[in-house]
Amino acid sequence: ELDVSGFDTDNVTNMYRMFYCCSSLTELDVSGFDTGSVTNMARMFANCSSLTELDVSGFDTGNVRSMEMMFYGCSSLTELDVNGFVTEKVTSMYGMFYDCASLTELDVSGFNTGNVTNMSWMFYYCENLTELDVSGFDTGNVTDMSWMFANCEDLLFLYTNNFDTHLSINMFENCPAGDIQF
Repeated sequence: ELDVSGFDTDNVTNMYRMFYCCSSLTELDVSGFDTGSVTNMARMFANCSSLTELDVSGFDTGNVRSMEMMFYGCSSLTELDVNGFVTEKVTSMYGMFYDCASLTELDVSGFNTGNVTNMSWMFYYCENLTELDVSGFDTGNVTDMSWMFANCEDLLFLYTNNFDTHLSINMFENCPAGDIQF
């Protein structure tokens, strides 16, 4: 366990790689973090492979521009509440949930992706997700969606809207989605 409860994060703007490769960490309480000034959360929890829970539901992400690989390799997380994330300024979601293999559900339906240019590898190897609703995603500015859903082996329902799949390389590789609704 790592006690960060006394951290004053009011003026922090960069949380890049803050807990990167803390692979033995089994508990982490960041629920008291003030993230209102943060612009970079890239790789913040990347390779925290032993965490089974992580409460980021209170994060203020309104100023964040990069969520690249934010939860990459968090392979033991069984739930993750990002429903309240404000993502209108985010430009990169590259590998954001890559290898979140233990998640069985993930609600990203409220994400505003209008400024995102990179969604490649975003859900790669989220092998236990059975359903994913990205129908609200605006992919108009996206230039890379390669491997976005690759190796989502249990994904049966994928709800999309206006996805321009010509931008992708192996977007659905090893992804047997039984009901992809474009």
